[in-house]
Amino acid sequence: MHRFRSSLLSHHRCLHSLQNAGPLCSHLKSRSVIRFSGPDTIKFLQGLLSNDVRRFGEPPREENSPIPTPNVASVVVPPMYAALLTPQGRFLYDLFLYRPPRPEEKLDRTGSGPGNGSGGSVEILADVDNSISDGLLATLKKYRLRSKVDIDNVAEDFSCWQRYGRDLSGKTPTVEEPEADSVGWGGGVDRADMSASHSSDVGWQWFKDPRLGCLGFRGIFPSGTMPPLVESDKETDEENYLMWRLEKGIAEGSTEIPKGEAIPLEYNFAGLNAISFDKGCYVGQELIARTHHRGVIRKRLLPLKFLDNNGKEVEGKVTPGSEVINTASGKKLGSVTTALGFRGMGVLRLDDAFKDTLTIQGQEDIKVMAIRPDWWPAEWFQDQQHTAVA
Repeated sequence: MHRFRSSLLSHHRCLHSLQNAGPLCSHLKSRSVIRFSGPDTIKFLQGLLSNDVRRFGEPPREENSPIPTPNVASVVVPPMYAALLTPQGRFLYDLFLYRPPRPEEKLDRTGSGPGNGSGGSVEILADVDNSISDGLLATLKKYRLRSKVDIDNVAEDFSCWQRYGRDLSGKTPTVEEPEADSVGWGGGVDRADMSASHSSDVGWQWFKDPRLGCLGFRGIFPSGTMPPLVESDKETDEENYLMWRLEKGIAEGSTEIPKGEAIPLEYNFAGLNAISFDKGCYVGQELIARTHHRGVIRKRLLPLKFLDNNGKEVEGKVTPGSEVINTASGKKLGSVTTALGFRGMGVLRLDDAFKDTLTIQGQEDIKVMAIRPDWWPAEWFQDQQHTAVA
C-alpha cells in the first residue's frame, strides 16, 4: 500500500488518497502523556475539567463499557475527551483521558482471569498537546493544593496514536480490524486468536475516538512498540491525520484552539462530547452554562477550502490568522485558525458563513468556501437560521 508523504504528494492528491484509503495509522508526535495517581485523582479532575470524570471512579459494568462481553473481567471503561478552561471560561488545554485497567479487572497474560487487587489506587493517563505540556503541568500543580494526587510527565514511557481512514468506523467487528469500540483485553474476542495483534503489554488497546466515530480510533501505547493491528505500510505521517480532521472541521490542541482566547462552544466542544452540562461546578463553568442556556451560538469553527476566481484549489497562500471578509457587505466574519494546503479551519459568523462572496482580506483573489460538516447536530443548523433572521 502506498505511503502518504507530503514531500512526495501535493496536499490535493494526498487528501484525495486519504478519502479513498484506510485504515491508516499515525504516531501523534504532537501529543504527550501525563499521569494522575492517588486517592484524590477523581475528585481533583472533577473540579477542574469540563466533562464528568466520575465515570472513571466507577467499577466497570457492561452498561458503561464500550462493548458487551460475557466476562466481567474484560469489561473496560472507555476514554473521555475534556478541556481545562480559564476561570473566565476560555480554552486552555484539551485532554484525552484513559483509565488503565486495574489489576483486579484486567485479564492476566493467558487471557483467562483477573490479576491481583490494586489496593484502591486510582490512575488516569492523559493524552495532551506536547507543545504546552510543561505549562499544563504547572497549571495542574497550582490547582492541586492539598489534594492527594501525583501528577507526572510520562512522555518517555508512552506514545499517542490515531487509526483512521475511509469506512473505518462503519465495518463489522472482526479479528483483523478493531471495529468494536476497543481492542485488547476488552475486545470481546478469543484472546489466543488475537495474541498476534496485541501490544506486548496486557491492557493497551485501541478505543473509538471519544469525540466522533468518523475520526476512527485512538490509543496510548508503550513507547518503542508498534501498536496492535498496525502494518508498516499503513503507518503514515501525522500531517495526514491533520488533513483528515481539517476536512471535518475538528481542531485539536492549543495550537489550533487558541489558548486563553477560544470559547469552547464556538469550537464545537459540545458536539465533540467534551462538556457535561449537569456535572456541577468546575473551573470556567459559568460562561459555558450561560452561553449554552442562551441557546444560540453565533460563530462556530468550520472547515474551509481556499479557491481562486476560477474555482480551482489554491495551496499554500493562506496562513493562520488571516481575516475572512464578505466582499458584498465588507463585514469581517472571522479568521482562519489552521491552514494546510488548500484546506483550513476558521471561526466564522454563521449568518454569512455559507455565502459565495467570502475572501481573504488583503488577498481578494482567494475565495473562501465554508463547508457544513456532516456530523453537526440538526439543531446547529436551526441556530444558523435563527442567527440569519436576527
